[in-house]
Amino acid sequence: MREALRAARDAGRRGDVPVGALILDRRGRRLAAGSNRPLRNLDPTAHAEIVALRRAARRAGNYRLTGATLYCTLEPCPMCLGALVHARVGRLVYAAADPKGGGISLGIFPWKGANHTLRVSSGPLVEEASALLRDFFRSRRKEAR
Repeated sequence: MREALRAARDAGRRGDVPVGALILDRRGRRLAAGSNRPLRNLDPTAHAEIVALRRAARRAGNYRLTGATLYCTLEPCPMCLGALVHARVGRLVYAAADPKGGGISLGIFPWKGANHTLRVSSGPLVEEASALLRDFFRSRRKEAR
């Protein structure tokens, strides 16, 4: 999760919402990391999880990342959860909950009848991840005044 936090800080320095992700393969080896890039890339799908999934799939030579674990600093949105399921990621670990946009908090995940299940846990480094987001948005509000 610490590497995901570093990626999140990088996103924040570039002006994107500070969210980072890290993917480890089934043996615990680093496949890829990603940071939020929607503003930088002018791409609404360039969430940290999607960036990391794309890089991991290229590195693995397969879009299926069976048994992999994705660590993310913020609870994934529905789009990212869908991508994790399609990639057959085995486990998701996120730090901060997202009650307004997270697919788990919104109650739309897990999906009944899905052909793949994803083990989910939360909480590691939640204070650090939450503070990073809180400080980013606080600074943005000050700039808007």
